[in-house]
Amino acid sequence: MTRTRSTLTTDLLLLAVAVVWGSSYLAAKDVAAVTPVVVALALRYAISAIALVPLVAVRRRPSLPELRSGLVLGCTQAAVLTLETFGVAHTSATNAGLIISLTVVFTPVLSNAWSRTWLPAPFFVAAALAVVGVGLLVSGHGFRTPNWGDALMLAAAGVRAVHVTLIGELTRSHQIDTLTLTTIQTVVGALILGAVALPQLTRHAEALSPASWARLAYLALICSVFAFLVQTWAVRRTSPSRASLLMGTEPLWAVTIGICIGGERLTALAAAGAALIIIATFAGQRIERRHSKGGAKVSRETAATLAQADEALPATMKNSQADGSSSLISAQKN
Repeated sequence: MTRTRSTLTTDLLLLAVAVVWGSSYLAAKDVAAVTPVVVALALRYAISAIALVPLVAVRRRPSLPELRSGLVLGCTQAAVLTLETFGVAHTSATNAGLIISLTVVFTPVLSNAWSRTWLPAPFFVAAALAVVGVGLLVSGHGFRTPNWGDALMLAAAGVRAVHVTLIGELTRSHQIDTLTLTTIQTVVGALILGAVALPQLTRHAEALSPASWARLAYLALICSVFAFLVQTWAVRRTSPSRASLLMGTEPLWAVTIGICIGGERLTALAAAGAALIIIATFAGQRIERRHSKGGAKVSRETAATLAQADEALPATMKNSQADGSSSLISAQKN
């Protein structure tokens, strides 16, 4: 019961990240209309860093694994946001929403290639259906000829998949604090984008209206600090593939918020896409959960078999360091 409740909490928090990121499009669109993209990103990161650094500074010094992981993840995180923002600016929302959703396909491929294990084929069918659903959802105005914006969104989908996978891989074997890791990532991103935007940062920052600053604060504190903390925390407690499927519902929430707040209309085709996304996402979760439980069961059975084999060995063989068979069994158990 406790494990099921913990899994539900993790899933709900990842869905909350998808909702928050879906809501970011309206705010980001307004900010990008009055200031250059690199300036908006630099200010967003700066506000996030200002909020996070004091929280970490009063606790303890970051460990070496946290610094190493934060440096790598900070670079990939900044790359994702930069590619996405520039990509959306140079392509249609239809193409952008479809291409970025390919993350749900790239992530399990990368994750399983890294661990040299594979999810069952039905999982990839569910992921593909989710992509089709996104395509239907955002195809209200039809497709446009592919351009550089599409290429940037494709790169963003690939880098986002790398980022999600790396969170799990870099933190799995270390005692790493989520808040500390998120702060390091944010500081790295602030330094990178701040350096790029520095020549025009002051001039454009002074020209921003209070409403624009409020949108930047929302993007920084909710869409970045909250979302990145939850993402880092949750990915460490579930599989990258499952996390990607849940966060892959982001376009659905973007359209929902656009309808409720932005006054947009939902066509019958888009409604069909939304339904397909929901069905495919939950089907993928179920497949991944069954696969994970099956792997855990096999691991437990293997451990029990090895333990029984070890107990059956003669005492003289167990105590002999020169015996190769005993060493092999011991190594397998560890």
